[in-house]
Amino acid sequence: MARTHQLAACPRCAEPLDASDLYCGGCGYDLSAVPGPPAGPPPPAPDWPQARETDGTGRPAPVLRAADLPATVSDTSARPEQPTLPEGVRLPEEAGVPAEPGVRAGGGPRYVSDDRPAEHPEPPDSDYALAAPPPAPPTPPTPPGAGAHVPAQSAAAPVPPRPEAAPEGAQGAPGPNAPAPDAPVPGTPLPNASPGSPAAGAPASAPEAAPDPRLSPPPPEPGPVCARCGAGRVDADGYCERCGHAQPRPRDHMERELSTLAAVSDRGLRHHRNEDAFAVAATALPDGATAAVAVVCDGVSSATRPDAASLAAAQTAEAALMASLPRGTRPEQAMREAIEQAAEAVNALADEPVLPPEEPGQNAPACTLVAAIVTEELLVVGWVGDSRVYWVPADRSATPYRLTEDDSWAAQMVAARLLSEEEAYADERAHAITGWLGADAYELEPHTAAFRPEAPGSVVVCTDGLWNYAESAEAMAALLPADSGSRPLDAARTLVRYALDSGGHDNITVAVVPYPAPGEPVRLEAR
Repeated sequence: MARTHQLAACPRCAEPLDASDLYCGGCGYDLSAVPGPPAGPPPPAPDWPQARETDGTGRPAPVLRAADLPATVSDTSARPEQPTLPEGVRLPEEAGVPAEPGVRAGGGPRYVSDDRPAEHPEPPDSDYALAAPPPAPPTPPTPPGAGAHVPAQSAAAPVPPRPEAAPEGAQGAPGPNAPAPDAPVPGTPLPNASPGSPAAGAPASAPEAAPDPRLSPPPPEPGPVCARCGAGRVDADGYCERCGHAQPRPRDHMERELSTLAAVSDRGLRHHRNEDAFAVAATALPDGATAAVAVVCDGVSSATRPDAASLAAAQTAEAALMASLPRGTRPEQAMREAIEQAAEAVNALADEPVLPPEEPGQNAPACTLVAAIVTEELLVVGWVGDSRVYWVPADRSATPYRLTEDDSWAAQMVAARLLSEEEAYADERAHAITGWLGADAYELEPHTAAFRPEAPGSVVVCTDGLWNYAESAEAMAALLPADSGSRPLDAARTLVRYALDSGGHDNITVAVVPYPAPGEPVRLEAR
């Protein structure tokens, strides 16, 4: 799907974008759904009125005056003309005669001055005034003997005179059924009553019972806080409820440092998840020497669940090496057995489908593997796929080496002398792997090799997410910090940062293992 315009960053998570990106590598956002810039020239600016000149007092002149606006009630020029009274005739108010209650003197609308609010404003007459309700029909008198009980009045108690009724429709006059002035009106709260007390005349109800705390749901537990804004909570889908940004997964960036080695893995800038995995460990050999182990796996993106395959392979290979090396197994044999057990773990994932069998696009999980065992006198490497191991001597005047050969189309073309290394890796089929771990692999052929270094240095174990930007051993040695032997974690971070700054088009994983014994690597055997 073609993009009509170019975005520098994802509109959802602000991940940097390339011109060829159709989806965001950070959150998977569909970039083709982003609307393009509006076509055509921008709309003309509104024709605002010009401000008048100032009156010389320093006060800003208004843009609009009251005369420029439609007539309002406060505009005296728009008021209707008042009726002219004959000479000698005055209003009741002017004559000193109080007006009848509820009756407006003059019969017309009374206008309020612009600068003095009315004490009792009255709504003007309009066609929308509500009509008075029709009078209730009179109650017919009850004939004597019909069963109605009429209370007898005492002759000694004089009946007070009834007040004269005000004219019909007058305001403020009590009606025939109006309660006494001091009597509470049914349904209204008493003057000193609390908000929860019943109204006068209303039946008293039983007080509401307090809710049983045992039946109340427990308060929600606080969830994780957004790593982007630091204020919102993260929902079950991994997005911030406040700013909406996707949260980093635990495997998006991983670091681990031991006393003798360190490793760093990063998702990169183009992938929506990290399909790499690593495992680093150290153990004691039967003679008391120390052996450091680094395993790096790269999931095959075209396979189903590549992240699960790489994690299972890395953890299984590490566990196998930690079990066999302390028993005295030769490092070369221990490496081969570890790769075979890792392959079995990846094959077992194919028996756990996550999609229905009829769902298209499901295949066996797969990954590559590369590992290194570093002792005081020996360096053993093993691999299946195109991840690599580099040897970088501490003396940078010495020659660095690449200790592995890729299981890829480009490596086969170079080995068969059909293409040069530059021509082979420039081909679009260069990174097509010919060996991997998985149930659909042709035949498992683990590669192992042993070297005896004669000078101190560092072993770099990495995926193609790093060596794609530094293929040769010389290029890798130029990137590795000089103090990598004493600070392996900082060295691994430096290499990962270089790959990210170079584009970060793939997942990046690198382990740096210092070699304490002196020597230049000398190849002993290969299988």
